[in-house]
Amino acid sequence: MRFAIVGAGAIGGFVGALLARSGQDVTLVARGPHLRAIQEHGVRVRGAIGDFVVRLPAIDDVESVGAVDVVLLTLKAHSLAEVAPRLVSLIGPDTSVVSMQNGMPWWYFYRHGGEWEGTHLESVDPSGLLAASIDSALVVGCIVYPSAVVVEPGVIEHIEGTRFSLGEPDGSKSERCRAIAEAFIRAGLRCPIRTDIRHEIWVKLMGSVAFNPISALARATLVEIVECPQTRALAIEIMTEAEAVAKELGIDLGVTVEQRVAGAAKVGHHKTSMLQDVEAKRPLELEAIVGAVVELGEKMGLPMTHTRAVYACAKLLDQSIRASVSG
Repeated sequence: MRFAIVGAGAIGGFVGALLARSGQDVTLVARGPHLRAIQEHGVRVRGAIGDFVVRLPAIDDVESVGAVDVVLLTLKAHSLAEVAPRLVSLIGPDTSVVSMQNGMPWWYFYRHGGEWEGTHLESVDPSGLLAASIDSALVVGCIVYPSAVVVEPGVIEHIEGTRFSLGEPDGSKSERCRAIAEAFIRAGLRCPIRTDIRHEIWVKLMGSVAFNPISALARATLVEIVECPQTRALAIEIMTEAEAVAKELGIDLGVTVEQRVAGAAKVGHHKTSMLQDVEAKRPLELEAIVGAVVELGEKMGLPMTHTRAVYACAKLLDQSIRASVSG
């Protein structure tokens, strides 16, 4: 299979290196010093999965790759709008587009069924640009569980995890899902195919919607948030509000809020992705993780008091980071 990995940072570079090492045809799309280091030295992976180097094609011009079998979208959700109109050059008659963003994806209500079918979320797809640029029929959902960081240009440290859950928006176990999963498995990754990918989106989102913005604002790890009575209580309130939104969409999470809090405590001094972005002075992946839940709650007429308050503070923090970067 021919893969194009768009946004080959920590997760994209990690997956690309493993796929290429197993014999797949992989092209990375990256930029800046990270791209130049990969072009010169290859992708250098170290950590929990072992230490190795893989040399593979890496470019910054997505339009020069040509049509591929699978496009892996591994860039942050807020970066999708910039690149989406240029993805047309990667797409042939049988191309699959694997959405690997955190939070609520833009395609969530495609083939959703029921009263929410076709709902548009402005928070994750401003002006409908993503839906207009990427045919939702091409999309395969993916939940990313591994943790990895770019410790220096071209060098990716794999901290933990190898699971990438796949799922069709309509819940079918399609041949394209099987083919992608088989490629991931041959690369040494776990890749279960889910018949209800939206349930898994919400199970992960339940923790992210609370712990990500609190950690960014308080500069705190998961265990620090849970051990502080005030932030613990705040996280519980936000997760309870998010749970109400999920229930309106017919999602039975199968795990209580208290169980999620206990699970976060066991993770220990883990820095959320949003906290890592704050420390690196990168824009926050705020809309897909928090803004979408607030928007849905408001559409449903649900009180989102705690989530909206934390979202407002995190929004101001994000604006400050973006201003400092652009200035």
